[in-house]
Amino acid sequence: MQLAAAGSFLTILQDDIVLIQTHTHSILQIVLLNLDHRDTVVSSAWLETLLSAIDALPKETIRQEILSPLLSKHQLSQSIPARLASCRILGKVVGKFESSIVKKDLLPLIRSLCQDVEYEVRACMCRQLENITRGIGLDHTKGEVLPELVELAQDEASTVRLAAFDTIINLLEMFDSDDRTCVIFPLVKAFCEKCFKGDEAVLASLSFQYGKLCHGLSESFTDEQHLWFLEFYKKLCCLGLQHENGHCESQPYPLELENKYALVRRNCAYNFPAIVLFADPNHFLSELYRTFSSLCHDPEISVRRTAAGGFHEVVKLLGPNVHYIHKELITLLQDDSLEVLDALLNNLQETLELATSRGEGAGPESKQVNIQDLVPALVAAEQKAASSLHWRVHEKLLQCYSCLPRVISGDQIYFRFFQRMFSIITTNNVLPVQREAVRTLCVFLRYNRKQEQRQEIMSKIKQDLAQGRSYWNRLRFLDLCDITIDLFSKSYFCKHFLIPALELVSDPVANVRYKLCYMLPKLRSTIRPTEKHLLQQLEFCVRKLLCREKDKDVVVTLRKTVLELDKMDITEPELLERQQSEAKLAGDKQSEKKQRESKSGLSGSKGMSGTLSGASSSSSSGKEMRRAKLARSRSLSGHPTTPKMTNSDKTLKLKDSGSCPGSGKSPMLPLNDDNLRPHHFNVASSISSTPSSSSMPVLIRSNTSSSVDHRSNGNKDTQSRKLSVQRKSNSFGMQSGRE
Repeated sequence: MQLAAAGSFLTILQDDIVLIQTHTHSILQIVLLNLDHRDTVVSSAWLETLLSAIDALPKETIRQEILSPLLSKHQLSQSIPARLASCRILGKVVGKFESSIVKKDLLPLIRSLCQDVEYEVRACMCRQLENITRGIGLDHTKGEVLPELVELAQDEASTVRLAAFDTIINLLEMFDSDDRTCVIFPLVKAFCEKCFKGDEAVLASLSFQYGKLCHGLSESFTDEQHLWFLEFYKKLCCLGLQHENGHCESQPYPLELENKYALVRRNCAYNFPAIVLFADPNHFLSELYRTFSSLCHDPEISVRRTAAGGFHEVVKLLGPNVHYIHKELITLLQDDSLEVLDALLNNLQETLELATSRGEGAGPESKQVNIQDLVPALVAAEQKAASSLHWRVHEKLLQCYSCLPRVISGDQIYFRFFQRMFSIITTNNVLPVQREAVRTLCVFLRYNRKQEQRQEIMSKIKQDLAQGRSYWNRLRFLDLCDITIDLFSKSYFCKHFLIPALELVSDPVANVRYKLCYMLPKLRSTIRPTEKHLLQQLEFCVRKLLCREKDKDVVVTLRKTVLELDKMDITEPELLERQQSEAKLAGDKQSEKKQRESKSGLSGSKGMSGTLSGASSSSSSGKEMRRAKLARSRSLSGHPTTPKMTNSDKTLKLKDSGSCPGSGKSPMLPLNDDNLRPHHFNVASSISSTPSSSSMPVLIRSNTSSSVDHRSNGNKDTQSRKLSVQRKSNSFGMQSGRE
């Protein structure tokens, strides 16, 4: 209940639910009263509420309600939790007041708490000195804060010394060069030596802050001081290890001490890029290579994992000398632990590209030797990830493989990685891994420059995936088509992938047909308006699905797909008409120019009138076709139109309903005009050959479109009427025979 009340009061203040005066006279008093609660958990919650409320309270309220009671009490008479709360309150309110008020009213209490008899209070107050220093400014730091920090850094309690060390590192920019050289450096040096001899608890924090410490003091170091800090770092990296025959082995220590040493080495691995910058990358081979090699071969997995996580930073710092750490890269790729490989994979693409593009420092032959070592290491890493249960590591590694065309030659990729990608696609049981292998395979194919190899890869894709015995492989082929549309040109996709994808319309598995229906609009977007044979293939695919499909999920997807295809067929003829009209206008201008030169203005005017009439006829036909498609889209969207059918339409409907298999029972054909599909497609194909129609084949036609097309083609209307009259007479003859 107390914890809930503390959170509620804080919300009331932060959201301005009540006036600040109401909060001061009622809620704030409850908060201050509960700071002395006997339960430490409850008192800590109320303290956090107060510290958060200080940001929203006015300065005068803080002075009267919070600081005045705090300053009037004698601190030694208070309990330890109360004195700890006072330390945190002082660190919070100091930023609210001017430096003169802080120096006059608050600094005496701060000094008293820094010299408290309890080490917990001294450590807590020491950690608040950073906020206090930033509150009083640079002018009072040297005389007021620095002496207290120096005294606390030499405290008998390791907790206080550690708090002082962390505070000094965070305040390095607040000290001038003289203070750093004369005060801070001797203090830090003595602190490091004392920790190394027997204070392992403080040593872990020291190793974690070491990179920041070196950079903060590097500008004030002499050469001797610089060398001392570098040598001390090397000692930390080997803490708890013994080197025999070039290998690092742990010395027999108690388990608790061994874990502390491992934590120190892990922190050193974390700070290694900063130390490379501190020591100068040009001196890496002589100063830091052995240390880095030791971290990469450390017996503790956590140390090697941390070194692998920062490997790309070291590569960037070394620049042209990156070949120095090529062996360590191979070692980490072949590490026994997948945790190490996982950490290396986070930036492996950047690492490989930098390592192979800048590795000329050891001569022209070193780069080729490095590549020859690198390929087996990458293959071994993939096999190790594939044989484990950590499929996310395997997926991440395959994703990193996409950079290989920029790293190694096409022949090496073809002979070492292509077959492996096919094997993963067809045999692996994890879907994300399979899809990532498909994407990597597409990238490899995209950057392969040898025609024979590309043809062999394409034939294998069609044989193993598009025509694979497992429907799982055929689904992966559709994934591959989805990826290749983005990676390759539209013409290349249509030439090699479109027809095998459309052939899956007859697949016996509904999942494959479902995915194909979903992809039809994207497949349609790759076909140019001039590629009529491909449009006819896509038209036949849709017609086949409309007539034969019985799976409910596929039918729902097919309805949405047909609407999208209708929209695409409406917009594309507009663009085509615009291009044709622009081309005609350009040709007319050219012909006008020639006619003017030949002084035959009369024939030129006749040519213009003929051109304009042709353009108007083509635009009118395009409008009619768009009107027909809109009518079809409305009918599919659940609002069927009921045009008045002529006798010939009714006769054709009877004929086509009998010719389409399953049209009477299929759940796909609930609308009035759906049974007319075969006739509309035949009419569309016949009309597309006439010059007055659009140059694109039409996928879906409605009753409206058929009537428009019949009106525009008188001969075909006459034939259809004759056919309907003949069929009527036959039907009347059959009826009279029955009678």
